[in-house]
Amino acid sequence: MTAAVSPASAAPSRPAGHGLRWWRELIYIVGFYVIYSMVRNTFGSAGASGLATRHAFGHALDVIHVEERLRLFVEPTWQRWYLDLPGHGLIRLWNVYYGTAHFVVTIAALVVLFRRDPDRYPTWRNTLAFMTLCALVGFASFTLMPPRLLGDTGQYGACHHRQANCHGYRFVDTLEVHGGLWSFDSGGMAKVSNQYAAMPSLHTGWSAWCAFVLWPMLRRRKTKALILIYPVLTVFCILITANHYWLDAVGGLVVFAVGYLGGAQMARWSKARRQRRDRRSSPTDPAHGRPVERGGGEQQLVAARPDGEAQFGLLSTRLHP
Repeated sequence: MTAAVSPASAAPSRPAGHGLRWWRELIYIVGFYVIYSMVRNTFGSAGASGLATRHAFGHALDVIHVEERLRLFVEPTWQRWYLDLPGHGLIRLWNVYYGTAHFVVTIAALVVLFRRDPDRYPTWRNTLAFMTLCALVGFASFTLMPPRLLGDTGQYGACHHRQANCHGYRFVDTLEVHGGLWSFDSGGMAKVSNQYAAMPSLHTGWSAWCAFVLWPMLRRRKTKALILIYPVLTVFCILITANHYWLDAVGGLVVFAVGYLGGAQMARWSKARRQRRDRRSSPTDPAHGRPVERGGGEQQLVAARPDGEAQFGLLSTRLHP
């Protein structure tokens, strides 16, 4: 006896990850990041130096005033506590972490997701893209000077033209004082980076993305705990190195949430479009215009009454070569 099937099961859909090609994904990612970098660096510190600096410094004062109103302007205290630890808390390692981890871990998570869980890949790839685009809007519309530049007298610092309140709020530019792999404020790095892209913190958003991507694929408790700690360590890093305010981290989580909503919706639309295309290209029953599922030497069809009410029966026909 052959069991009847419903119309929905008559046309099996392909997995969400069907059709993924690594070279095509690489082209998408590289192209997206190049365009993102070009647009990001058009604003902020890459613009007219004096005007850009005034705007970024004014926004920094706004953020500080909000945190003060909330009685949570704690970044200077936290940084001073940490730098007073023996060996300055090995702050140089955190500077290296800040400059490298968000790229290395994010790329690694994307590759692992592509190879081990292609069904989830479209949703989380889209999430990463939407989140980064949302951050780009933030960088362009709210240029924000990071804490480390509030007392800086260099080209991008608040005290370059001795503006009011440029006393630095007791922040230390740890990258300038203690060093790292490179400096964002001089040479080629200064020309290809936006010094005032602090809000939102993509370091925070990308680290949260990595945690959500990798958690379901990990089996050991230690690795699961490590990936959960990663966003926490990232927020800790951006604060003690004075690269961000804690409100920037909140902004990073907001764009992550918005990015997921947009990315998941886009993945659903793509899946629905792919299923419609599959149905159009699949064989159909001439009498009823229903998709035909072939397999096991038999065709399984669903008969329908003239009034549209589905009637499940056994209609089997032998396939002959």
